[in-house]
Amino acid sequence: KTGFFVGAIAGAGVAAAALAGVGLRVSSAEAAPPPAVIRTASTGPMMFAPPPGAPMSFADIFEKVSPAVVSIDVSTRVDARSLRFPGLPFNFGPQNRNEDRNSGPGGNGEDESEEGVDGPKPRQQSSGSGFFISADGYIVTNNHVVEGADEITVTLKDGRELKATIVGRDENTDLAVIKVQGTGFTFVSFETVAKPRVGDWVIAVGNPFGLGGTATAGIISAYGRNLNDDSSQFVDYVQIDAPINRGNSGGPTFDVYGRVIGVNTAIFSPSGGSVGIGFAIPTNLAREVMDELVTHGLVTRGYLGVLIQDITPGLAKEFKLEDRKGALVGEVTPKSPAAKAGVESGDIVVALNDKDVTDSRHLKLEIARIKPGESATLKVLREGETKTLKVKVGELPGQQELAKNDAGKDDEGTLNGVTVSDLEPRMRQQFGVPPKVKGALVTQVEPDSAAAEAGLQAGDVILEINHEPVTGASEAVKLTEEPADKTTLLKLWTRGATRFVVVDESSRG
Repeated sequence: KTGFFVGAIAGAGVAAAALAGVGLRVSSAEAAPPPAVIRTASTGPMMFAPPPGAPMSFADIFEKVSPAVVSIDVSTRVDARSLRFPGLPFNFGPQNRNEDRNSGPGGNGEDESEEGVDGPKPRQQSSGSGFFISADGYIVTNNHVVEGADEITVTLKDGRELKATIVGRDENTDLAVIKVQGTGFTFVSFETVAKPRVGDWVIAVGNPFGLGGTATAGIISAYGRNLNDDSSQFVDYVQIDAPINRGNSGGPTFDVYGRVIGVNTAIFSPSGGSVGIGFAIPTNLAREVMDELVTHGLVTRGYLGVLIQDITPGLAKEFKLEDRKGALVGEVTPKSPAAKAGVESGDIVVALNDKDVTDSRHLKLEIARIKPGESATLKVLREGETKTLKVKVGELPGQQELAKNDAGKDDEGTLNGVTVSDLEPRMRQQFGVPPKVKGALVTQVEPDSAAAEAGLQAGDVILEINHEPVTGASEAVKLTEEPADKTTLLKLWTRGATRFVVVDESSRG
């Protein structure tokens, strides 16, 4: 199973700022790293070149970069039922999160509580890692480390503790930028010249289990990994075998020159501990997201408005294709950029801007990187003929915009605190719901509601309410407006599986 190490509930507050020259050197007082590339021939490609004796010791690298790596402690008072990571099959619950904070010396794993408007809420503590990307206090970390935080404390290598605020967050890549007040912080650079190859050495630095600045070493195991979860839909992960654990989230992985090659985010583990398979967000993506978060406080992505799928051997045979490259269009959202450009269901997209499309994920990633409003050229196969279509790329709708399109919110029935929407094509694309699934999409669940207690979460599809089939949002609302009692039986589709839950409002007056 795959899962995040550390999570905290998310905070608000977005501040736009300009950030020039971010991450171009280790610190203003230090010399640039030595050349890291060689050429195999005068016209040959650049290759990564480890310095002499690189695997003998990583002490020099750690000494240089560790002042830029920080521990992040997050505190929030929240309903424990909301402590989940939707989209991943392995979820660390509240108990594990407290272990993240208190597994080190002196930790007791206990929650503090505070009396709220609706009763006592536990004070959840969690921890993660991050690293400075500028001398004036900007720090990169994971979104799931700071999401929902009402207080963030950053601890530096020298022991200083500084309060931090959230600059911007991006759920789709699980990246966030936070900021502390001050200047003169040591910061690190991103790899921009020649990335290491599979098999090259790397070193991960972070805050595993709340222990503070810890270094582990290993190699790059693979590139282009897909975790198939909500926060990975726009990420091709770097896989590493340097041990990373809960608390390493948001920390950097360095090459042998002390340059950041990835932001540690997830592990593959049956137990929750490291088994030598970890995943980091690659620096080319991290830099793009970081720049947008610092400048605008959010990330915008390109949008076509199509549901696409990979070409299977059977589909290749039916469509009389020579190979399985390309992305098959299953559905086109009405009035979307793709619809306006003339894209049709059954088209096979084989090229985007004259670059071959290998599969549906590749197309999705490339479209997302195009700025909304820019034009793109699609080459499609339609009934054996090649057609070239010009499309003006739109903006991928985010959670807030999706919420604006919700069909209704039930404040009177047995589903208090649940927001639902019709399953429009773009909703299906956003939440990964197959065309055959019919019902009402849950887009929001209030943490303190009975529905949250029953396990309902955004991305679920309500198929039935009290054994009555649900075809859309308005019907879901209608079926809960005048309940016979205070309990509601729901049949749900949840990420490929069907399950039943009972929402019980009887104890809520």
